[in-house]
Formats: sequence, structure tokens, C-alpha cells
Amino acid sequence: MTMTASNGEMKHDIDTYREIFDTLTRNKSRSLLTGFGIFWGVFMLILLIGGGSALKKMMQSNFAGFATNTAVISAQPTTKVYKGFAKGRIWRMTYQDVERLKRNVPGLDLVVPIIYGGSDAVIKDDRTTSCIMHGTTPDYAGINEMKLRYGRFLNRMDMEMGRKVCVIGSKIYNDLFPNGTDPCGQSLQIDSICYEVVGVDVRGAENSHVSATADMQILVPLTVMQKAYNSGNSVDQIAVTARSGLMMSAMTADIRAVIARAHLIDPDDEQGISVFNIEVLYQMMDNLFSALNMMIWLVGIGTLLAGAIGVSNIMMVTVRERTVEIGIRRAIGATPGSIMWQIITESMVMTALAGMSGILVAVALLQMLEITMGGSMLGAPTFQVDFNTAIVAAMLLCMLGGLAGLAPAWRAMNIKPVDAMRDE
Repeated sequence: MTMTASNGEMKHDIDTYREIFDTLTRNKSRSLLTGFGIFWGVFMLILLIGGGSALKKMMQSNFAGFATNTAVISAQPTTKVYKGFAKGRIWRMTYQDVERLKRNVPGLDLVVPIIYGGSDAVIKDDRTTSCIMHGTTPDYAGINEMKLRYGRFLNRMDMEMGRKVCVIGSKIYNDLFPNGTDPCGQSLQIDSICYEVVGVDVRGAENSHVSATADMQILVPLTVMQKAYNSGNSVDQIAVTARSGLMMSAMTADIRAVIARAHLIDPDDEQGISVFNIEVLYQMMDNLFSALNMMIWLVGIGTLLAGAIGVSNIMMVTVRERTVEIGIRRAIGATPGSIMWQIITESMVMTALAGMSGILVAVALLQMLEITMGGSMLGAPTFQVDFNTAIVAAMLLCMLGGLAGLAPAWRAMNIKPVDAMRDE
């Protein structure tokens, strides 16, 4: 008897869904036009979420490997009169400022000086390409995480002994070593000075760092750069990171005060002593994309609600057309609950089919965009929708389908057999 009951329930379920399918396909044009509202709403929601996610990852890739608790200090013309000095005074930071910051701002973890060498031509045998020279210290790797394919980064011995060594970017490596060989130990010529390659940093061209794209950089020891460009103790920038658990924004005033005191600059001259806080930039970016995601969900849900209202209206028309059928079913013993559940199920099936089609088409389009852009650019964005978003979208579809069928189902449940026969 158990088997018989089970088979009966299975047959009843199959018959129920066959009836739903027949109802939806009875008027194909109307069903397609009704489902298109749900399809378009889900399609646009998934497409916007995937596009927004890709845009966010593209923005984040600009700071890939760059410490989020970092600030970059640079000298700019003063904008305030201070202790007899007129505004507009040109000044430069020195290597002593590095020691001052380490000594007087205890919350700092790394303090890294940087010297620019400008854009130069780098020569290897008969090949030439352009580069951007930077002089720095081994601590620079703590500011910008290196991705070394070959060799090593600069070390203390390079600094102390003034070794003419360099770490080259990926573009320089590809231009000068097209065969893909290990360049470590080979020499490059820049401004009539030969440098031995000790490492290759393969961070992509899409990543921006303290001053220039990583793929065109050639990093050399600070002491070598000072001698090669006769810069003395001057430095162009100082990059600093905060200790774990501390906020860089809380130390900005102290950093500016230490530099200002040493160079007779007004401590409140924020433009004269530029402190570019990466932490604030990250927060702004996160807030921007949080607002963007909220707008995407509002637009998507609004479009879905409009589609659900359309489904509800069409189901009301369907119930009106099936008044006699529903009356006959009531007359032969169908309960109001079964009638109500039948209409709600029809609404949910229509919504689910249209919504899932929208999800599949949107995901396929996003995948095509990812493949297309992946083949045309380095570090292409990832157009993907995470699993949790898909689950939320599916649950939203089920809920909207149930809500869309609620009013028509209530009307169908209240149809009386006598009134249905009179309607005929």
C-alpha cells in the first residue's frame, strides 16, 4: 500500500506540472511577453552586479601589492607665509627626514625614501627600450609587494657597498630579453652606466604604484642613484606604513609636524607638505562601490517588481478565463487550498523559468566579456557573480513568484461552483 500511495502521489505531481505546462503554453505569446519582464529584470540585475564587481576588481588591481596602511609624503611649493618665508617657496626633503620620522613618530613601521631618475633609455646589446629609474632601499618591498620571476630584490649589502645592480620591470624584460631567458647576472646600460640585473619584477602594467607603473621601472640602490644623479641627500618622496592595528590617518598630523619643523614650514600647510594617504583612498573606493551596489540592487529589484506585477495581472486574466474550469474542480471535490496552491505554483513556475533564463543569459554574456577582454589586455577584469548572489537572486525569484500569484490565487479560491456555472 505504501508503494501504491507513493506512486499515486508521484502521478499526481506529474499531472499537476503537466497541467501547469499546458496552461502556460495555451497562449504562448502572452506567456512569453509576461515572462520577459521577469527575464529582463533578472538579466539586468545580474549583468550590473557582474559589471560592478569587475569594475571594483579593476580599481583594486591598481593598488595590487600596495600596502593599504601607507602614506606617501612629497615636497610641494609652500602656500602659507611662515617665519619670514614667503609662500611659494620651493624646498626638498632630505635623507635626514627619514631618520626624523623614525625617531619622532613611533607608530610608523616602514619609512622608505625614493629618488626619481627620470625617463631614460636602457640598452642591452642591440636592443633599446625606455625605462623609469627609481632609487630606493630594500624596505621598498614592504611598501610594494614584489612578484619576482627571477632573482632577488635589493638588499643591505647592495646599499652599503654601492653595487650597481637593478631590478627590472616586466616590460623591460620582455623588450630586452624576448627569448624569455634568465637575465640575472647580465648587464644593462643606462646613461653610460652599466647595471647588473639581479631580479625581474613581473607586476603587470595595470598596477600603479608610488610613482609609475611597475612594468617600466628599474629599481636601483638609493646610494647608487644619489651618486649617479648627484642628488646628494635630497629625496623626492618618502613612503611610510603604519604599525599593525594603527590608523595612518591618526598619524598624518604628526608626520607633517615633524617635516615642517625641520624645514621651517607652517605645520598646517597641507599643500606644501603633501601626505597622500592610501588608506583614505581605499575607504573612499569601498564607500563608492557600496553605494553603487545598493543602487544596482534597487534598480534590479524595482525592475523585478514591475515584472512581478505584470505576472500578477496576467494570472488574474487567466483565472478569469478559467472560472468555469475552477468551478467544475470545486464541484468534484477540489479544496480551496488546492486551487490556491495550483495558481501560486503556476505563477512561481512562470517566474522561475523566466528568471533562470535571465540568469543564464547574463552569466553567459559576462563570461563572453571576460574571455574577450582576457585575450585583449593584461590583468583583465573578472566578470563573475559569486555564489551567494546567485542564491539570493533565486530566493528573490521564488518570493516574487509567490507574491505575484497570491492575489489571483485568492480570487480563484473564492470562486463558487454555482457562480462559475452561471458565468458560463
